This record gives sequence, structure tokens and C-alpha cells, in this order.
Amino acid sequence: MKKSIIKKIFIKLCKIMGYEIIDQNNFTSPTLNKELNDNLSILNDKSIVLPLGEVKISRKITSVLILFRTNSNVEIWDQNKKRLFEEPKIEYTLRSLKSLIKSINFSKEKYPSIKIKLIIVDDNSKEENLNKIKNLTKNSGLEINILNLDHEKYKKIIKKQKNEQTFSNLASLLYCYESAKKYGKDLVFFVEDDYLHFTPMMEEMIASYERISSQINKDIFMCPSDYPYLYMNNQKTNVLIGNKRHWRTVNKTLCTFMTSKIFIDKYWENFYKTCMDRHNPFEKYINEIYQNEICISPMKSLSVHFTNANSSYGLSPFIDYKKIWNANE
Repeated sequence: MKKSIIKKIFIKLCKIMGYEIIDQNNFTSPTLNKELNDNLSILNDKSIVLPLGEVKISRKITSVLILFRTNSNVEIWDQNKKRLFEEPKIEYTLRSLKSLIKSINFSKEKYPSIKIKLIIVDDNSKEENLNKIKNLTKNSGLEINILNLDHEKYKKIIKKQKNEQTFSNLASLLYCYESAKKYGKDLVFFVEDDYLHFTPMMEEMIASYERISSQINKDIFMCPSDYPYLYMNNQKTNVLIGNKRHWRTVNKTLCTFMTSKIFIDKYWENFYKTCMDRHNPFEKYINEIYQNEICISPMKSLSVHFTNANSSYGLSPFIDYKKIWNANE
């Protein structure tokens, strides 16, 4: 009885002092009143990963603006190949959006205090396809706006391209970057419409962002996909601990990534120049930023880029592609 009283007093003192304790005999945390297999972290307060302990959160997250860029008319931009499963492009767009909505709702259940807004930037989809996109958003329970791309607005800004597809790609990307500057407040997530996302994707990105940026005391870039081309050279990398998985530092991404509004403003010239012409590589000026800032991608992947099976920019390793495809039918 005496030991039990002393234990209760000790637990209360630890809570008052802001410490967490572990009872490894019972595999619980008495101060958190949780099993050790549960999520021990507290959003915008502390990130706890066994056995590494606690990281105090100094970089608190208030909102995420998601800009989902769609083009349901073009099968694969800049290529004459077919995607995995060889379905019409609208099928990838719909499954991508469905998986993104599921991931957002899962995150909102975990972190209800974070405001998440989804904007769909549509590049002149056929009416039939646009109606399918709209129908998918109706019962999502989310704040979703659809913006339509005006090509004429950008014809005097973007350098003349060899084909309409390239111009359209650059214009829609610039529209997304401009929308990020206009509507973004904290984090901004740029997403293309041929990625399928695992349900915990948004939760893991938010929680890992605040943990890692708090550790290094600065904002970062995050890519949700583990691209195969990252393993095709002898590039050195650092491995970091996120919320529930490992992350690695990378110096290249495609155009699906998350960062802060602060970095969008700071590197606006890089974002803007990316859209002025077709560069080689396409993301040349985005990748330049990673010479000065940290960019990370997950191991294993949180999102899968559904391109051609042989593309080095496509399917992430060690994923059940058919399972995630069928799950978002």
C-alpha cells in the first residue's frame, strides 16, 4: 500500500515537472496513461519515439493548404508510355483524389486542431471528367475549392513551348505556386494527380515535419514518395527518425512536396523560374533550393507515383501496388 501511494505521488510530480516515465514491466507510460505501442506524442507539444525519448516541439503547425493539380486529359506528360494497369488518366486522378481525401480525414481525426484546406487546380478537364471529380468531393466532409486554369493569363508570361501539353503543365504549376502565396498561411502541400496515398500519409507528414524541424530549428521540405531513382547512384544521405518511420535526406524531388509558406516566399524566384520554361531537369530550380535547405523522403513510401512500371521516377520499392490501387477504386 505504501509503495502504491509513493508511486502515485511520483507520477503526479513527473506530470507537474513535464517528464514522462515508462513502466517497462507493464509496457505502459503512467504519466501519459497509454500503452507503449500507442502514439505517445502530443501534437505541437512533444514528440516521443521509443527508445529515443522526447523532442520538445518548437515548430508548431497550425494549418496545411493542399494544392491538388489535375489534368485528366493527358495520359503521361512528355512520354508515349502507358501507366501501370493501363487505365485512362481520369481513373488515376479519381483514385489519387480519393486516397488523398481518406488521408486528410484520417489526419483530421488525429489532429482536429489543424486546419486543412484542399484546393483542386484543374487544367481544363472534359465536362464528364470534371463532374466525376466534383462528385467525389461532395461527400468528403472537407473544405474543397476547385479552381479552373486560364491559359490566356499565362501565354504572355511563359516562354512559348514546343507543344501545348508542356505549356499547360508549366501554367498549372505556376497557378499552384501563385495560389500558395495567396492562400497559404503555414504549410503548403503541392500534389499531382497520379500519386496514390496511404491513409496515414498526412498524419505522418505533419507529425514528422514538426518533430524534425523542431530538432534542427528551421523549416524543411518533405516529399511523400520514395522514388526509385534515389537509389541509382552512390549519393550519401542522412537517416532521420520521424513520427512512425525513418526518413532520408534527398537533393531531388519531382513537383509533389510539402514545405512552409515562409520558404515559398523566401525562394519565390526559384518557384517562378521553374514555370517560365521547360528546363532539364524539369525541377532544376526547385532542386537548387535543396543545396541550402533540408529535403527528406520517407522509407518506406507514404505515396506511390503511378507512372510506367519501368520509370525511374515512378513506383516506390517494397509496395503492394495492386492493393493500394484496389483500395481506392
